Parts: sequence; C-alpha cells; structure tokens
Amino acid sequence: MVQMRFTSCFEETVLVYIPVFILLLFIPAEIQGFRNSSARNIPWGPRIISRLILTGFLLLLVFSEFLLSVITGDKITDLAGKVSPVISLLGLITSFTLVFLSRRFGKITSMLQFFYWLSYCICQALRITSSALDGSRAPGLLPLLELTTGILIFILNLVADPAPAYTQLGSESENPSPSNSASFASLVLKSWFDPFVVSGWSKPLVQEDLWSLDPEYTYSGIMHKECQVFMFSWEDATSQRTEKEVSVLGPLFKCFGVPLLIGALYQLVYIGLVFVNPQILNLVIQFVEEGQEMWKGYLYVVVLGITSFLSGIFDSSYWNSMRLQSMRVQTALSAAVYKKALVLSATGRKDYTSGEIVNLIAVDCSKVQESVMFITFMFTTPLQIVLAVYFLWSYLNYSILIGIAAVVLLMPLNIFAWSVMEKYQKIQMEQKDIRVNLVNEILNAIKVLKLYAWEKSFIDQISEIRLKEVSALRTFQYIQGTQYLMWNTAPVLLALVSFAAFVLVDPVNNILDAQTAFVSLTLFNTLREPLFMLPFGIVNIIQGMVSIKRINKYLNAEEIDPETVAHEEQKNPIVCKDATLTWDLTAEKNTLTNLTFSIKEGSLVAVVGSVGTGKSSLLSGILGEMYKVHGTINTFGTIAYVSQQAWIRNATVHNNILFNKPYSKKLYEKVIENCALETDLAMLTNGDLTEIGEKGINLSGGQKQRINLARAVYSNRDIYLFDDPLSAVDAHVGKHLFEKVIGPQGMLQNKTRVLVTHGIGFLPQVDVILVMKDGKISEMGSYESLIDKKGDFSDFIHDQMQKQEDLNNESDTEHSRIIEKKPTNEFKRTMSSMSSETEYTGIVSKRRSDEGAANLIEDEYVETESVDIGIYSYYFKSAGLKYGLLSVLAYLLFHGSLIGANFWLAIWADDESSTYDASVRNKYLIVYAVLGATQSIFVFLAVISLTIASINASIKLHDEMLKNVLRSPMAFFDTTPLGRIVNRFSKDIDEVDIMLPMHVKDVIYQFLAVMGVILVISIIQPIIITAIVPLVLIFLLVQSFYLKTSRQLKRLMSINRSPINSHLDETLSGAATIRAFGFQDNFEKENEDYIDRKQMSQYPEIISNTWLFLRLQVIGNLLIILAALTTVINRDTVDSGLAGLVLTYALTCQIDIYMLVRFTADLEKSIVSVERIKEYQETPQEAATETSFDPDFTWPSQGMIKFESYSARYRPGLDLVISDINCEIKSMEKIGIVGRTGAGKSSVTLSLFRIIEAANGGITIDGIDISQLGLTKLRSGLTIIPQDPVLFSGTLRFNLDPFNKHSDRELWRALELSKLSPTVKTLEGGLNHKIAEGGINLSVGQRQLLCLVRALLRKTKILVLDEATAAIDLETDDLIQKTIREEFNDCTVLTIAHRIQTIMDSDRVMVMDKGQIKEFKSPSQLLKDKSSIFFSLAQEAGLVN
Repeated sequence: MVQMRFTSCFEETVLVYIPVFILLLFIPAEIQGFRNSSARNIPWGPRIISRLILTGFLLLLVFSEFLLSVITGDKITDLAGKVSPVISLLGLITSFTLVFLSRRFGKITSMLQFFYWLSYCICQALRITSSALDGSRAPGLLPLLELTTGILIFILNLVADPAPAYTQLGSESENPSPSNSASFASLVLKSWFDPFVVSGWSKPLVQEDLWSLDPEYTYSGIMHKECQVFMFSWEDATSQRTEKEVSVLGPLFKCFGVPLLIGALYQLVYIGLVFVNPQILNLVIQFVEEGQEMWKGYLYVVVLGITSFLSGIFDSSYWNSMRLQSMRVQTALSAAVYKKALVLSATGRKDYTSGEIVNLIAVDCSKVQESVMFITFMFTTPLQIVLAVYFLWSYLNYSILIGIAAVVLLMPLNIFAWSVMEKYQKIQMEQKDIRVNLVNEILNAIKVLKLYAWEKSFIDQISEIRLKEVSALRTFQYIQGTQYLMWNTAPVLLALVSFAAFVLVDPVNNILDAQTAFVSLTLFNTLREPLFMLPFGIVNIIQGMVSIKRINKYLNAEEIDPETVAHEEQKNPIVCKDATLTWDLTAEKNTLTNLTFSIKEGSLVAVVGSVGTGKSSLLSGILGEMYKVHGTINTFGTIAYVSQQAWIRNATVHNNILFNKPYSKKLYEKVIENCALETDLAMLTNGDLTEIGEKGINLSGGQKQRINLARAVYSNRDIYLFDDPLSAVDAHVGKHLFEKVIGPQGMLQNKTRVLVTHGIGFLPQVDVILVMKDGKISEMGSYESLIDKKGDFSDFIHDQMQKQEDLNNESDTEHSRIIEKKPTNEFKRTMSSMSSETEYTGIVSKRRSDEGAANLIEDEYVETESVDIGIYSYYFKSAGLKYGLLSVLAYLLFHGSLIGANFWLAIWADDESSTYDASVRNKYLIVYAVLGATQSIFVFLAVISLTIASINASIKLHDEMLKNVLRSPMAFFDTTPLGRIVNRFSKDIDEVDIMLPMHVKDVIYQFLAVMGVILVISIIQPIIITAIVPLVLIFLLVQSFYLKTSRQLKRLMSINRSPINSHLDETLSGAATIRAFGFQDNFEKENEDYIDRKQMSQYPEIISNTWLFLRLQVIGNLLIILAALTTVINRDTVDSGLAGLVLTYALTCQIDIYMLVRFTADLEKSIVSVERIKEYQETPQEAATETSFDPDFTWPSQGMIKFESYSARYRPGLDLVISDINCEIKSMEKIGIVGRTGAGKSSVTLSLFRIIEAANGGITIDGIDISQLGLTKLRSGLTIIPQDPVLFSGTLRFNLDPFNKHSDRELWRALELSKLSPTVKTLEGGLNHKIAEGGINLSVGQRQLLCLVRALLRKTKILVLDEATAAIDLETDDLIQKTIREEFNDCTVLTIAHRIQTIMDSDRVMVMDKGQIKEFKSPSQLLKDKSSIFFSLAQEAGLVN
C-alpha cells in the first residue's frame, strides 16, 4: 500500500516556516493589543513560570539539535539546513519574549500563542511521522522531546493566566463576565459560557444572575468611544447643513464601519472554506468510482471534518460579531434619540408625539439593529454566487450561465418588489406610530375616558387605524411571500435549468454522471443558505432603511435654540429688552411681543392676566423654551421651575423632592413643613417612602403640586419661576404656601421669584406686578402704584372684589381690605392643622424604618417555565387551524418532492443508458422538471396560507387586548406602569405582526428539512441509524440547555424594555422642568442604566446563539464524518450516485440542525409576545357595560342622588376612603363639596361614576341602584368637568364631540357660552384646528374651558365639577360660574372647589373629613356656627373675619 510521507526538503522548510510565519503575521495585532490594554502586571504564577521554563527548555533542545547537526555534518549541506534552525530559534525567542510582555500588559490569553503552538505541534508531528515512515530517516530522541514539550506548552496556553493586579474593568464591574478571565480557546468555543447555561437549565434566571457588561458594550463605553464620535460627527454634519436633511448613515458608518468590516473578514474566510467541501466530495466520489488507496479515503474524511469544523467556527464568529455590533449600534441610536428628546423645540414636539418617539426606540432602533446583521451579508452573497459559478463551470461549462440567466431574469421583478415593500413598510410604520401614540394618550387619560364613557369611540378609532396598518402589513407580507418563494426555489430552478441545458446542448459530450451531478448539487447547496437568508436580509434591510429615514427625520427636527437666552453676569438676575417670542416661527402672529422688563435680585414679581394672554409663555421665554424673533433675554443664576401641571415622577415622595440633590435632614424637614406635606405623609402608607404612580396617579392634584413645589424649594436655586402652582391647592393651603414659601416672609424671601397667579389676595405682598394682555405687558409696577394708576389692573381688582361681595354678602366678608396698601397680619397666620416639626420627624422616621411596606408598582411578572402549549394552541386558533394545517401539508409535500427529485437525480446519474438513449434521458429530465415545479407550487401554497393565518391572528390578538385593557378597572392602571402597557401595543404587537409569522414558517420548513436529511441518510446507509440515536439524544440535551436559558433571557429582555419606554415618556412630559433645573445629564445617566440593564440580558442571549451553533456543529460534524466514513468503508457496495447523494445531504445537516434549534428558540421568543398579550387579555374587568336593568335614554330625568350607608376603597386591601356616608341630594340642588386634602371629596364623585365600587351600602339616582346599571349607561347619564383638563391629538371637533353627535351650530354655541368662541375663530382651521398631544398648543386655562364645552354639549341632569376652574383667572371663573348657573339651572350640580367663594352660592355645602360627611347644610347656616369646619375653611381663605 502506498504510504503518505514528505521529502526531507519539505520537512526542513515548509513545516518549520509555517509556525514562524503565523507568529510574524499576527504579531502586529498582538503589539497593538498591548498598546490598547488598560490592565497591568499579571502576578507571577505556576502557569506563566512553567511556560517560560518549558519554552527555555525547548530553546535548548532546538539549539542542541542544531549543534549536533553541525558536529555530525547532517542537514547543513544545503541552505535549508542552515536557515531552518535559525528560523525555528527566532520563533521560540519571540514566543518567550511575548510571555513577558503579556504579563507586563495584563493580557491573560493570547490568540497568537495559541495558533503558534498549535501549528508548531502539528508540523512537528508531521515531521516525525514522515521520518518514521521513511526507513532511511528514523526520528531521533530530540525531535520527540521537542514535540512533547510543545504539546505541554500548548496545553498550558489552553488555560488563561490569573487576573492582572491592575485593571479598570475590575474596579468598575460588580459581577464581571467570565469571558474576561477566559482563555482564547474558551473564547472561541464559548466554553466559558457553559456554567451560565447549566445555571439557566437548573433554575429560572433572574436579573441578578446576569453579568455586568464589558465596557465596550455599555452605554457609557459606547458613548465614550463610538457614540461620542457619532454625536460629534452628527453635530458637525448638522452644523454644516442648509435646507437639506443630514443623513445619520455617514456618522454611523464612521463610528461602526471598521468593526463591521472586521466581522466581514470572518464571512470571507467562511465562504472560502465552504467551497472546499464540494472539492472533497468530488475526491470521495472519485475514490469510490476508481477504487483508490484507503488512506486517501480516510484522509478525505479527516479533511472534510476539519473544514466543516473550521467553517462553522468562522460562520459563528461572523454572526456573533454582527449581533454584538448591531447591539452597540442600537445603543448608540437609542442614546441619540433620547438626547434629542431633551432638546426638542415646541415645533419638534408638535411634530413628534410621545408615542412616536417611544416607537423610534422600541421599534425603529430594533429594526436597525436587525438590519445591521445583514449589511455585510448582502455584499458577500454576490461573491459567494460568483465563486459557485466559477467552480460549477468546471463541471457544467457554459450551461451554468443559462441557469444563472434564469435566476437573473427574476431580478427586475425582485427590484420592483423591494420598492413596493419599502413603500408599504413605510405606510405600516406611519400607521403604527399613529396607533401607538393614540394608545399612549388614551392610557394617560384613562380616568377621563372612563368618566366620559368614551371607550367605544376610541376603540373604534384605534381599530380604524389598525385596519390601515394591517392592510399595509398584508400587502407587505404577500410580496415578502413571493420573495421567499423565489429565493427558496432558486437553487432548485438553478439546478433544473443548468442540468437540462447541460444534457440537451451537447448530449454526446455532456454526461450527467454521479460526480457531475452531486458535486454540482453540493455547489448549488452552498447557495442555499445565502439564498435562503437573502429574503430575510432584504426584508430587514428594507425595514432598517425605513427606520433609519424615520430616525433621521426625527434627529433633524427643530431643537431649542441655546442662544435664545444669554447667561452673562449682571446686576439683575432677569433682564428682558424688546424681546419678541413665538412658539412657531411659521405662525402669522407672535406669542409675546416687545417685552421689556428687569427683575431685581431677591424680588417677588407677580404675573397676572386673563386666560390665554401669555403668562405661562412668559416663563417659558425666560427658560429659553420659545423661539426669539428679536430682542434680548438674559438670566444669571441657577433656576428652579414649578410648572402649572405638576410633573411627578414614578418614584418615592422622598426621591421626587430630592430630585438628584444630596439629602439634608434639616432642609428636607423644613421643606416638608413649609410645603404643607406633613399631614399627607402621615396619611400615606409608607410616609415619604410611599411610591408615587406614574404621573402621580395615586395623589390628589393638590398633593402633586405641593410635591412639585417642594422639589423646587429643596433645590435651593437663585431664581424661582412659579407657573400658578397655588391654583391646584385649596385656598387655605395656598395661603399657607404663600406665607411659608413664596411670600416676603417665606423660605425663599431672599430669592428672585416670578409668580404667575390668579389669586388676587396675594398681590398686595409682591414687589412688582406684570399685567399681561394679548401677549404684551400692558402694565407694570407695584400693587400700590397700579391701584393708584386707576388703569385696567385697578378696574379688574375692584370688579373682582365687588363680585365676591355679591356672592358672599351673607358671610360678612370684608373684601375691601384686599386693596389696602399694606399686607395685613392675616397673611402671616399659620395653619392650625399643620403638625409640628417634632411630630413630622417621628412620622418620617417611622415610615423609613418600615421596610416591609409594599410598593404601589409591582415588578412585572416573569414566566419561568417553558411557554405553555396552550399559548401555541391559542395562537393557531386565532390564526385559523385550517390555514395552519394547509401550510404544514404544503411544506411536507415540498420536502417530499425535493427528496424525490434528488433520489431521481441519483438514479439518473447511475443509469448509463441515459448517456446514449435520448428517450431515457428525456424521461429523467421531465420527471426531474415536474418534481422541481411541484416544489414551487407547494412552497407558494404554504407561504400564502401562513400569511392569511398570521394576519388573522394579528387582528384578533390586538383587538382583544385593546378591548380588555380599556375595560380594566382603574386599580389596574394605578399599579401598572403605562410603559409596560404601551410595550404590549408596540413591541409585542410588532413581534406578532412581523417576526412570529416568519419564525413559524421557518420552524416548519427546517423541521421537515432535518427529518429529510435523517431519512435519506438512513435509507442509503442504514448502519448510521445506530449512531443517529445517541446523536439525537445529545441534540435534545443541548437543545434543552439552550432553550431554557434563551427563553428566560428573552423574557428578561422584554421586561427590561418597558422601563426604557416609561422613562422616555416621563422625560418627555417633564422636559421643560428637566432643562430648567439643568438635570439633562442626570436623566441621561438614568437612561444609561435602563439601557444597560436591557443589554445585560441581550448580551448573554447573543452569546447563547453562538454557544448553541458550536455545540450543534459537533453533532453535524459527527454525522458528516460518519456518513463519509461509512461511504469510504462500504465503497464496494454503494453506487457512486447514492454515495454522492448521502454526502450531499450530510453536508447540509450541520446548518439545518442549527437553523432548526435557532428558529425554534426564535419562535419561543416571539410566542412570548403572544403570552404577554394574552396576559393582558385576561386582566380583571369592570362591571358590564350594559345590563337588562338599564333604563331608557331619558334617565336620569330628575337628578336625585341618595347615598345609603355607603363605603368604598380604591383597591382590595386598602383602607376605606369613604366610610358609611348617608345623605340625599334633591333634584336641581346645587351642592358644594369641600374639605382638606385627602378628606374624600373626589372619592365621592368617583363613586358616583363607579370608578371605585362600593364596599358596603349603595347609591341610587332617581331611585335606581346604580350598581345594577351598565357602566356605559351610568356614565353617559352623568357629566363631569375633571380637575385635569385632558385633550387628545386630533382636531378640535374630535376633542369636543368624539361620537360626532352634534352640529357645527351646537358646537359654536357651546364655545360662545364658555367664552372660547373668539379664541377658536383665530385658530387655523377653526373647529378643525389640529390639537397637539396633550393640548400643549393651548394654555391650561383654555384646555379647562374646552372641558366645559364638552359638558355643555353633553348636558345631563347631573353635573360634577372637580376643581374645574382652578387654572383660570377670577374674571373668567365668574363668567363660567354664571354660565353654569344659567345653562345647568335645571340640573343637579356637585362642585368640588379650592376657592371657597365659588361654592358660596350653593344650596348646601358638604364638608368632608376622613371619608365622612361632617357637615351638610347651607353656607349661611354653617358660617353662623363658628365652631364648624366650614367656618374655619372660610376663615383660612380670608372670606370671614
């Protein structure tokens, strides 16, 4: 038998030079690694010392061998013999030196050393083996010692060195990743990840199990490097732009292009290795046909295994690199989107609602992340096709060009399809933005929605938007299905056309034998993966480009101009000279005109004026929130801002007040006392550690505003801007806040204060008053000077005093004292109800020690088991079982026809008669063509049926969740962050719409493909079945480890996504406050923490995919080796055609097995979204919307209300907020409801609307028990003007009449009655004027008046006013009260009021305290009783002496 051996020259040159060549090739990269390393000084240890000793010993051996050769005269007669020892010594000395350098620069492992010693051992073994096979050159002792020493050194390089003595990573990471202490081999094979997978398999993973991110993957690390470059590049690009939008792609490529190109190098090596296997297959078929030496067959098996293993290593490295880089790109884009949100101007915010911006991070950044993974793939795929054609040419000649031409002819159709897909993807995303934003607005105003019984109207509106979205989605998926069909059948079409052309063009010379058929088929199969992935790549690239354009447009949106307000040092802290400001530069009329004023340090300035005159805009102008048309504004000093609508964070009371400031016990307690929060903290479950729900949902309006005020006071700033904070609190509380905080004797007496107010009682104590009228300062001066001036201000004051005297003449109030020149002692009284400082300290201390108290917002529930089979069943039932079964059957027939076609090809190749008999050849060709055509038909059926099914599921899942969520009780919204709910409607629905259908399709396809591989191999080589059984068991074990771990990681990713959305929404709602306090950096840090927390779960999820691929690759490689080995051993009994067929299928099994598990995991990831959606389809529901007890449309006809032993609580387990109240309210009676904060005033109204249900007793209206009524009937029969005026993005008409029940005439009449008609007439579009999100393009007072318009249009027999006029001036308040008295004269009216004077003309006053009715008589009766609670409230409000 011929033996394999090398020549002496080859041994002394090539086998010596290869290790040294590898060393020299990669040494620059090693040196660069030393330079970039931030670690230093690895401690001396056994491994380092052993490597040095062994390397030194090897140096001595090689030098000794060289000396021995010199002495004996061997091997030095030629140049190679002289040079090779020197080269070898050079390599060893370099390796020895690198050990010292690695220790010095903290490199615990070395890729260079690994490959050098691996190649050294292989080459040395080959030298010894070759010499041993040559009897004349037996190996000596020294070469054997050299090999043994080299193997020992290589083994030592398989283990990493100890951690360096100094490293930045060690000081920053609490739980560093094991990859930081792993060896190179462990990093390549991901064996460092094994313990984590075992942990995930043995128990459910939680956030604490995750490692800290390596610096290169953290938000700060990326911001420090790539993203900082990105932001600088972006800012540089935007600074040079003219009218044209700047593209974000340039900065992105500049920052991440190099890492992506490095990843592409892995792909290029992989492509090169992929084309080695067909050549080996060719050699194996030749081996079978020609009966070559057995050692060649074994060699082919070994080489086939090695190339398959290496191709898997490089392919996994490529995808691992792409996924990690895409994660970093997502972090950078998310950072850019968030940073932009902090600087968006008013115009920018009008163009981008909160829902749209949340979508940019939740959906668009994710789509860009997915597209990044395919960028280099789209470039390397054409290269792979070109190489395949090159190799196929040697087997099929120019016939391959005919096959390629058939595929190329499909390209114009594909290009057209891509453009259409992009169009519909854009439409779908636009509709998704509108839908998610509307959902976001609805959730923010859910209480108002329920009070108005508007659920159905908004469900219909969202459903209409969803219909447009799904329509675009359906078209997109149909076109995507045709793409899938074309590219999935492209290898079949290519093979069919090429083989047909090959045998028909030159029947004599072109013989389709086994070698030609199956080497070509293997080469065609090398195109299967890229062509299979190409549709995914195209779809992801299209979606990514659409998202990039959307992000790009957003990043080009208008920003706040930092030059609007100067901050130069000057005597007066606020100076404004001839400043004209506007919210919109395109508007015809400026908002503020020719403002000139100067505010002295330490002064208190009041800004007054009627609704819509520009008071709040004035403060915004000082903050730099508006566009400056001309003039100058200068502020010097730090600023605190208290907004009119209190901005409260989802945090504890304590953290809301501190607002990133250090805790000072003395200052904190003083702020609590002066901001009248002591009593509230005593009432709250956990004192100041009580968690506040989103937007302060579990606080009253007054509590929110006082916490808002406390935050500003605690910040200890130079300048304070107050936008009417006192309107949200009761009169006596407002008086206390003015005295203790804002006024001349308050905590801020030495600070510069600007107070927008409607409370004229405070004006005598201010230093300067600015009177606003039509966006201008009509008057300015001290209270005394303006009164003496007898101008508009003086007339306004006297008018208000006269109106108050008319209202309250029976209360003996002396209003005339308000116009005295000097403040009276009444303004200096303190509230008798306030607790002492000592009492407060005890309360707070007690609450802080109560660590066992429950949080309001509970952590999101995480499933820990595998996704229940019921979830899959629910999805497929939603989709339609008939469509699912049809698609499975179609795929089964497709794979059956594919296997049949390949078996037919094997029979054809072995049939020699086909080479000379045209009829036989044509028979084979026709059957092969028919089987190929049926494959296309079956794939088409499968794709279309799955598309129809997935659309059905998408519609049903969304609509059911929407209806269920909007029908959930308020307790659900109190305890569930809105970001968590929005996440279901954005990311989870997007997953169900786009990714889940793809994964279902892929799993079915790949499962049948793997079954096909096993079937074919088992039929041809039955003996392999014995090996397949243990391999399947190993496969199931690996799959089990992977799926359990991956499943939990994906669930954690979903959960960690919600806080990002909530934080962004919170930031957008409080952006003005954040900017005013200068806390942008703090909020960016919080955003960093949320993103890092999410990426902490995404990073191991990415690694788990690579870990899985490498383990499954071993299974695939074993199957390849077994198939090849049995073919070699049984070459005498196996036809060459069948041998080619079995090896062709074996070579595909590696990727098929990996894809099956990967797609199964992706399916689980996507089906988790169905699980999360279903969870929100099963939340507790409110009572029925309709019942058989519902009266006719005339109910209520009288408006009589009766409470009978009524008690209620907000949620089960909480204390009663209303306790055993009994009262009867007569028809058309006007009732005022008063009481201190937390007394239960608003709870009474919520009980009427059954927002909270009865714990005991009941309520009847017109003699009907409201608990028997449907909620829609009940709530539609009542009218409320809520405390917080809520508007939705859309037209003004829609905001007033969402059911479109009223005519224009009725709308205009209601506007006239509410004194809004002149304002609306000036708006662009009138009734069709576009209202921005939350109504931010209207003042708070105007929004409140629009709520009055709704009430006038609705006009039922019962009207509830919940602090309805708190945000408007006294003059407008008087007009509104007059309108209510006239228009609702025949109605029962319940009025909750901060201003006691607004309920002084009520028939009776209900005084609430601790959830009970303490007093219920007429105002005159209560005022006569000086011991009554109402008397004390009126006294504190300054209405009685």
